[in-house]
Amino acid sequence: MKKIFIFLLFMTTIATGKAGDNPFLRPFDTPHGTAPFGLIKTKHYEPAFEQAIREHQQEIDRIVADTAPATFRNTIEAMEFSGQLLTRVSSVFFNLLSAESNDEMMAVSQRLSPKLSQHSNNINLNEKLFERIKAVYDARLTSGLTPEQIRLTEEYYDNFEDSGATLSPEKKQVYRQLSEELSKATLEYGQNNLKETNAFEMLLTNEADLAGLPESVREAAASKAKSKSKEGWLFDLSAPSYIGLMKYSTRRDLRRKLYMAYNTKSVNGGEFDNKRLVQQIVNLRLQIANLLGYKNYADYVLKNRMAKNQRSVFTLLDQLAAAYGPVAKQEVSEVQAFAAETEGAAIDIQPWDWSFYADKLKHKRYDLNDERVRPYFELENVKKGVFGLATDLYGLTFVKNDAIAVYHPEVEAFDVMDENGAFLAVLYTDFHPRDGKRSGAWMTSYKEQYIKDGADSRPQVSIVMNFTRPTETKPALLTFDEVETFLHEFGHALHGMLARSTYPTLSGTSV
Repeated sequence: MKKIFIFLLFMTTIATGKAGDNPFLRPFDTPHGTAPFGLIKTKHYEPAFEQAIREHQQEIDRIVADTAPATFRNTIEAMEFSGQLLTRVSSVFFNLLSAESNDEMMAVSQRLSPKLSQHSNNINLNEKLFERIKAVYDARLTSGLTPEQIRLTEEYYDNFEDSGATLSPEKKQVYRQLSEELSKATLEYGQNNLKETNAFEMLLTNEADLAGLPESVREAAASKAKSKSKEGWLFDLSAPSYIGLMKYSTRRDLRRKLYMAYNTKSVNGGEFDNKRLVQQIVNLRLQIANLLGYKNYADYVLKNRMAKNQRSVFTLLDQLAAAYGPVAKQEVSEVQAFAAETEGAAIDIQPWDWSFYADKLKHKRYDLNDERVRPYFELENVKKGVFGLATDLYGLTFVKNDAIAVYHPEVEAFDVMDENGAFLAVLYTDFHPRDGKRSGAWMTSYKEQYIKDGADSRPQVSIVMNFTRPTETKPALLTFDEVETFLHEFGHALHGMLARSTYPTLSGTSV
């Protein structure tokens, strides 16, 4: 009997990996329970997800099997704090899939997508579970719940309703298929976009091709080429590289080439073409909306948003067009006239011309451009200024903590302390473009804030950007737009860091 047990244990270890080898399958023994990024390997994700899905399903099964009448505590709250391992693994994996991805991570995500969709559907389409949620929902206003508990109950009910819980058994099967296909197609779309972005490079080897480019743009392009063991000046589709050439290059042909590459990503045929996926995603969204009783996808997604319906959206757009349309047309005429004056002949302004001539006109009128203000926006000084605003407004202080592991050498981690010197949150900052990072800027969380058993569990927040890099001779000098983006994302981070909610679903920017 003992030999059989040892054999079964051995086979289980082969199949899933020992818990001791997988950092996700044991408590994070780290400052503030932060992710031990240095210990996490790609091979750890799938076994951790499989274990997490099993545990979460067991927790859901116990909620469904409870013979006591459904209450907020034994149903809604029990669901809210279930699946903690799945939440922990998912937050690390999907955050890194956006900020530090690679082909291996993308392949893992493709394998995980149907499993996660199936697990989500198994919960959302569970008829007995929805009966318990509905019982709590129907009594929410008369059962002594707090406003926060009422809101959470409504969130769960609406989410289940929007995920097919009220459909017939036959239509639930259709919803399963459509939602799983949509999840896979959406994931593939984003990955194709990143791969296509990384695939484009424009290497210039003749210095004459750099006409009009300021020293900061030239040096950044030279550093980018050197980092890839190439001679010359390398431009790609990352924001600092793209914007720098589009705004300053006098070479209209190069501006057009870069513009077309940026704005036709994944629609030119080839390995990473997304045209088929766009059609598939649009049709799947429409089918899901129709299945749930909506005329179109817009009606489906707007009902729980501030606009509520299409009419409100188009009314706002019409109001904006009426208010700003005449001014916008006047500005186009002014830039068109300035371009003709500059070139000494009539010129038909194209999209790849706008940044170039608009910036020159602004400089002529106001003696102002990004290169004049960059020296005032050195990244370290901007960080001090942005953090200082939080100190002045909320009494927060930011202390860099090198003991907290990070997922890339450029990432920094800070202990955020409140006005009394008590720990408030962890803040990660990730400022510069990389091949594994998607475009744009965003705030995200590795852990939401919540209160459980009287203990306030503090959040772990991250802001991710694609700002100008330092070069061999200069620190990172930001543009005004980059500073504005920093402030915008930091505002979201404050929302997350200052949260004091009971439930993670209603905490921070999730509210």
